[in-house]
Amino acid sequence: MTPVSVVILTFNSEATIGATLASLAGLTTDVHVVDSGSTDNTHDIVAASGAQLVHHPFENYGSQRNWAIANLPLRHEWQLHLDADERLTPELKAEIATLLAAPVDPAISGFYVPRLVHFHERPLRHGGMYPIYHMRLFRTGKGHCEARKYDQHFFVEGGTRNLAHPMIDDIRLSLTEWTARHNRWADAEVDEILNPGGDGVIQAGSGDPVAEKRRARGWYYRAPLFLRAFLLFFYRYVVKLGFLDGKEGLIFYVLQTLWFRFLIDAKLYERRKAMSRK
Repeated sequence: MTPVSVVILTFNSEATIGATLASLAGLTTDVHVVDSGSTDNTHDIVAASGAQLVHHPFENYGSQRNWAIANLPLRHEWQLHLDADERLTPELKAEIATLLAAPVDPAISGFYVPRLVHFHERPLRHGGMYPIYHMRLFRTGKGHCEARKYDQHFFVEGGTRNLAHPMIDDIRLSLTEWTARHNRWADAEVDEILNPGGDGVIQAGSGDPVAEKRRARGWYYRAPLFLRAFLLFFYRYVVKLGFLDGKEGLIFYVLQTLWFRFLIDAKLYERRKAMSRK
Protein backbone atom coordinates (compact mmCIF):
# COMPACT_ATOMS: atom_id res chain seq x y z
CA MET A 1 0.00 0.00 0.00
CA THR A 2 1.10 3.55 -0.75
CA PRO A 3 1.75 5.75 2.32
CA VAL A 4 -1.07 8.19 1.57
CA SER A 5 -4.28 9.02 3.47
CA VAL A 6 -7.32 9.93 1.38
CA VAL A 7 -10.06 12.36 2.43
CA ILE A 8 -13.35 12.60 0.50
CA LEU A 9 -16.23 15.01 1.14
CA THR A 10 -19.77 13.75 0.44
CA PHE A 11 -23.36 14.92 0.44
CA ASN A 12 -26.03 12.87 -1.35
CA SER A 13 -23.31 11.42 -3.57
CA GLU A 14 -24.69 7.98 -4.39
CA ALA A 15 -24.32 8.55 -8.15
CA THR A 16 -20.53 8.98 -8.02
CA ILE A 17 -19.02 7.97 -4.66
CA GLY A 18 -18.82 4.29 -5.63
CA ALA A 19 -16.60 5.09 -8.63
CA THR A 20 -14.49 7.44 -6.50
CA LEU A 21 -13.84 4.76 -3.89
CA ALA A 22 -13.26 2.06 -6.53
CA SER A 23 -10.60 4.21 -8.19
CA LEU A 24 -8.56 4.03 -4.96
CA ALA A 25 -8.45 0.22 -4.88
CA GLY A 26 -4.91 -1.03 -4.45
CA LEU A 27 -3.54 2.40 -3.56
CA THR A 28 -4.25 2.68 0.18
CA THR A 29 -6.57 1.40 2.90
CA ASP A 30 -6.54 4.68 4.86
CA VAL A 31 -9.62 6.27 3.27
CA HIS A 32 -11.82 8.73 5.19
CA VAL A 33 -15.21 10.02 4.05
CA VAL A 34 -16.59 13.17 5.70
CA ASP A 35 -20.34 13.33 5.14
CA SER A 36 -22.51 16.36 5.83
CA GLY A 37 -25.95 14.83 6.17
CA SER A 38 -26.65 12.62 3.15
CA THR A 39 -30.17 11.21 2.93
CA ASP A 40 -29.60 8.89 -0.06
CA ASN A 41 -27.55 5.67 -0.21
CA THR A 42 -24.18 7.37 0.22
CA HIS A 43 -23.65 5.89 3.72
CA ASP A 44 -24.35 2.34 2.56
CA ILE A 45 -21.97 2.62 -0.37
CA VAL A 46 -19.19 3.98 1.85
CA ALA A 47 -19.76 1.29 4.49
CA ALA A 48 -19.59 -1.47 1.87
CA SER A 49 -16.25 -0.14 0.63
CA GLY A 50 -14.58 -0.35 4.05
CA ALA A 51 -13.74 3.36 4.15
CA GLN A 52 -13.97 5.23 7.46
CA LEU A 53 -17.15 7.33 7.62
CA VAL A 54 -17.49 10.38 9.86
CA HIS A 55 -20.21 13.01 10.05
CA HIS A 56 -19.65 16.74 10.32
CA PRO A 57 -22.10 19.63 9.71
CA PHE A 58 -21.35 21.62 6.57
CA GLU A 59 -20.53 25.33 6.75
CA ASN A 60 -18.53 25.78 3.56
CA TYR A 61 -15.98 23.74 1.62
CA GLY A 62 -12.98 25.46 3.14
CA SER A 63 -14.16 24.89 6.70
CA GLN A 64 -15.08 21.27 5.98
CA ARG A 65 -11.70 20.51 4.44
CA ASN A 66 -9.77 22.20 7.24
CA TRP A 67 -11.83 20.38 9.88
CA ALA A 68 -10.93 17.09 8.20
CA ILE A 69 -7.23 17.98 8.14
CA ALA A 70 -7.26 18.96 11.82
CA ASN A 71 -9.43 16.17 13.24
CA LEU A 72 -9.24 12.96 11.22
CA PRO A 73 -6.81 10.24 12.40
CA LEU A 74 -4.81 10.28 9.17
CA ARG A 75 -2.05 7.67 9.38
CA HIS A 76 0.35 8.70 6.64
CA GLU A 77 2.81 11.42 5.76
CA TRP A 78 0.91 12.33 2.60
CA GLN A 79 -2.74 13.35 2.13
CA LEU A 80 -4.86 13.15 -1.01
CA HIS A 81 -8.11 15.17 -1.03
CA LEU A 82 -11.01 14.43 -3.37
CA ASP A 83 -14.62 15.40 -3.89
CA ALA A 84 -17.26 12.69 -4.16
CA ASP A 85 -17.53 13.19 -7.93
CA GLU A 86 -13.77 12.97 -8.54
CA ARG A 87 -11.84 9.79 -9.21
CA LEU A 88 -8.30 8.77 -10.05
CA THR A 89 -7.44 7.52 -13.50
CA PRO A 90 -5.36 4.31 -13.49
CA GLU A 91 -2.43 6.35 -14.79
CA LEU A 92 -2.68 8.87 -11.96
CA LYS A 93 -2.97 6.13 -9.35
CA ALA A 94 0.18 4.47 -10.72
CA GLU A 95 1.98 7.82 -10.82
CA ILE A 96 1.16 8.54 -7.15
CA ALA A 97 2.18 5.03 -6.11
CA THR A 98 5.51 5.33 -7.92
CA LEU A 99 6.11 8.85 -6.59
CA LEU A 100 5.59 7.90 -2.95
CA ALA A 101 7.35 4.54 -3.13
CA ALA A 102 10.61 6.35 -2.34
CA PRO A 103 11.32 9.37 -0.12
CA VAL A 104 10.25 12.63 -1.78
CA ASP A 105 12.60 15.62 -1.86
CA PRO A 106 11.99 17.30 1.54
CA ALA A 107 11.82 20.67 -0.21
CA ILE A 108 8.61 19.53 -1.94
CA SER A 109 5.43 19.87 0.13
CA GLY A 110 2.72 19.29 -2.43
CA PHE A 111 1.72 18.26 -5.93
CA TYR A 112 -0.79 19.82 -8.30
CA VAL A 113 -3.07 17.33 -10.05
CA PRO A 114 -4.54 18.11 -13.50
CA ARG A 115 -8.32 17.82 -13.64
CA LEU A 116 -10.32 16.55 -16.61
CA VAL A 117 -14.02 17.42 -16.38
CA HIS A 118 -16.58 14.88 -17.62
CA PHE A 119 -19.91 16.67 -18.05
CA HIS A 120 -22.77 14.19 -18.33
CA GLU A 121 -20.26 11.56 -19.50
CA ARG A 122 -18.55 13.81 -22.08
CA PRO A 123 -14.88 14.73 -21.43
CA LEU A 124 -14.33 18.46 -21.94
CA ARG A 125 -10.88 18.79 -23.48
CA HIS A 126 -11.33 22.21 -25.05
CA GLY A 127 -12.52 25.64 -23.99
CA GLY A 128 -9.55 26.07 -21.67
CA MET A 129 -10.98 23.35 -19.45
CA TYR A 130 -8.02 20.97 -19.61
CA PRO A 131 -5.65 20.82 -17.94
CA ILE A 132 -6.61 22.87 -14.88
CA TYR A 133 -4.29 22.13 -11.95
CA HIS A 134 -5.45 21.71 -8.36
CA MET A 135 -3.37 21.18 -5.22
CA ARG A 136 -4.68 17.87 -3.88
CA LEU A 137 -1.65 15.82 -2.74
CA PHE A 138 0.46 17.27 0.06
CA ARG A 139 2.45 16.42 3.17
CA THR A 140 0.55 16.15 6.44
CA GLY A 141 1.08 19.35 8.38
CA LYS A 142 1.99 21.39 5.30
CA GLY A 143 -1.37 21.94 3.59
CA HIS A 144 -4.59 23.82 4.36
CA CYS A 145 -7.60 25.13 2.47
CA GLU A 146 -8.39 28.78 1.92
CA ALA A 147 -11.02 30.38 4.14
CA ARG A 148 -13.07 31.65 1.20
CA LYS A 149 -16.81 31.45 0.66
CA TYR A 150 -16.35 30.35 -2.95
CA ASP A 151 -13.60 28.92 -5.17
CA GLN A 152 -11.49 27.62 -2.27
CA HIS A 153 -8.17 25.99 -3.04
CA PHE A 154 -5.58 24.11 -1.03
CA PHE A 155 -2.22 25.77 -0.46
CA VAL A 156 1.00 24.44 1.05
CA GLU A 157 4.07 25.67 2.86
CA GLY A 158 7.02 24.72 0.69
CA GLY A 159 7.82 23.75 -2.88
CA THR A 160 5.37 22.25 -5.33
CA ARG A 161 5.41 20.19 -8.53
CA ASN A 162 2.83 19.16 -11.14
CA LEU A 163 1.73 15.59 -11.72
CA ALA A 164 1.34 14.40 -15.30
CA HIS A 165 -1.86 12.34 -15.26
CA PRO A 166 -5.39 13.62 -14.52
CA MET A 167 -8.12 12.98 -12.05
CA ILE A 168 -11.65 12.87 -13.48
CA ASP A 169 -14.24 15.37 -12.24
CA ASP A 170 -17.38 13.42 -13.14
CA ILE A 171 -20.33 15.84 -13.16
CA ARG A 172 -23.52 13.76 -13.20
CA LEU A 173 -25.87 16.09 -11.33
CA SER A 174 -29.20 16.78 -12.97
CA LEU A 175 -29.34 20.22 -14.53
CA THR A 176 -31.95 21.16 -11.93
CA GLU A 177 -29.54 20.41 -9.08
CA TRP A 178 -26.51 21.75 -10.95
CA THR A 179 -28.12 25.14 -11.62
CA ALA A 180 -29.49 25.28 -8.06
CA ARG A 181 -25.98 24.84 -6.68
CA HIS A 182 -24.59 27.45 -9.06
CA ASN A 183 -27.29 29.85 -7.91
CA ARG A 184 -26.00 29.43 -4.34
CA TRP A 185 -22.41 29.73 -5.51
CA ALA A 186 -23.25 32.96 -7.32
CA ASP A 187 -24.34 34.43 -3.98
CA ALA A 188 -21.09 33.23 -2.41
CA GLU A 189 -19.02 34.76 -5.23
CA VAL A 190 -20.78 38.10 -4.79
CA ASP A 191 -20.09 37.95 -1.05
CA GLU A 192 -16.43 37.28 -1.82
CA ILE A 193 -16.25 40.19 -4.28
CA LEU A 194 -17.83 42.65 -1.88
CA ASN A 195 -16.03 41.37 1.23
CA PRO A 196 -12.77 39.75 0.06
CA GLY A 197 -10.39 38.14 2.49
CA GLY A 198 -10.03 35.21 4.80
CA ASP A 199 -6.97 33.46 6.14
CA GLY A 200 -4.58 31.96 3.63
CA VAL A 201 -6.09 33.46 0.48
CA ILE A 202 -3.84 32.78 -2.49
CA GLN A 203 -2.88 36.07 -4.06
CA ALA A 204 -3.08 36.71 -7.80
CA GLY A 205 0.34 36.42 -9.43
CA SER A 206 2.52 34.17 -11.48
CA GLY A 207 4.32 30.87 -11.04
CA ASP A 208 1.45 29.07 -9.32
CA PRO A 209 -1.56 27.60 -11.20
CA VAL A 210 -4.13 29.02 -8.79
CA ALA A 211 -2.39 32.40 -8.60
CA GLU A 212 -2.38 32.55 -12.41
CA LYS A 213 -6.09 31.78 -12.43
CA ARG A 214 -6.71 34.53 -9.87
CA ARG A 215 -4.77 36.99 -12.00
CA ALA A 216 -6.89 36.09 -15.04
CA ARG A 217 -10.03 36.53 -12.97
CA GLY A 218 -8.78 39.95 -11.90
CA TRP A 219 -8.60 40.96 -15.56
CA TYR A 220 -12.09 39.55 -16.07
CA TYR A 221 -13.56 41.64 -13.27
CA ARG A 222 -12.02 44.79 -14.71
CA ALA A 223 -14.11 44.29 -17.87
CA PRO A 224 -17.56 45.96 -18.10
CA LEU A 225 -20.35 44.48 -16.02
CA PHE A 226 -22.62 42.09 -17.98
CA LEU A 227 -20.60 42.37 -21.21
CA ARG A 228 -17.76 40.33 -19.70
CA ALA A 229 -19.94 37.21 -19.43
CA PHE A 230 -20.57 37.27 -23.18
CA LEU A 231 -16.88 37.90 -23.87
CA LEU A 232 -15.89 34.95 -21.68
CA PHE A 233 -18.34 32.66 -23.46
CA PHE A 234 -17.02 33.73 -26.86
CA TYR A 235 -13.44 33.19 -25.70
CA ARG A 236 -14.06 29.71 -24.32
CA TYR A 237 -16.55 28.44 -26.87
CA VAL A 238 -15.07 29.96 -30.05
CA VAL A 239 -11.46 31.04 -29.50
CA LYS A 240 -10.57 28.08 -27.23
CA LEU A 241 -12.59 25.66 -29.42
CA GLY A 242 -15.19 24.69 -26.84
CA PHE A 243 -17.58 23.91 -29.69
CA LEU A 244 -15.53 20.75 -30.31
CA ASP A 245 -16.88 19.30 -27.05
CA GLY A 246 -20.26 18.49 -28.62
CA LYS A 247 -23.76 19.04 -27.29
CA GLU A 248 -22.71 18.43 -23.69
CA GLY A 249 -20.02 21.03 -24.17
CA LEU A 250 -22.54 23.50 -25.56
CA ILE A 251 -24.75 23.02 -22.49
CA PHE A 252 -21.76 23.36 -20.17
CA TYR A 253 -20.26 26.49 -21.73
CA VAL A 254 -23.61 28.29 -22.02
CA LEU A 255 -24.49 27.55 -18.39
CA GLN A 256 -21.03 27.80 -16.82
CA THR A 257 -19.40 30.67 -18.70
CA LEU A 258 -22.43 32.70 -19.79
CA TRP A 259 -25.46 32.09 -17.55
CA PHE A 260 -23.50 31.62 -14.30
CA ARG A 261 -21.18 34.58 -14.85
CA PHE A 262 -24.10 36.78 -15.97
CA LEU A 263 -26.02 35.71 -12.87
CA ILE A 264 -23.09 36.77 -10.67
CA ASP A 265 -23.05 40.18 -12.36
CA ALA A 266 -26.82 40.55 -11.97
CA LYS A 267 -26.64 39.70 -8.26
CA LEU A 268 -23.65 42.01 -7.85
CA TYR A 269 -25.58 44.84 -9.54
CA GLU A 270 -28.60 44.15 -7.34
CA ARG A 271 -26.50 44.10 -4.16
CA ARG A 272 -24.64 47.31 -4.98
CA LYS A 273 -27.89 49.06 -5.88
CA ALA A 274 -29.39 48.09 -2.54
CA MET A 275 -26.24 49.25 -0.71
CA SER A 276 -26.33 52.64 -2.45
CA ARG A 277 -29.82 53.28 -1.06
CA LYS A 278 -28.68 52.94 2.56
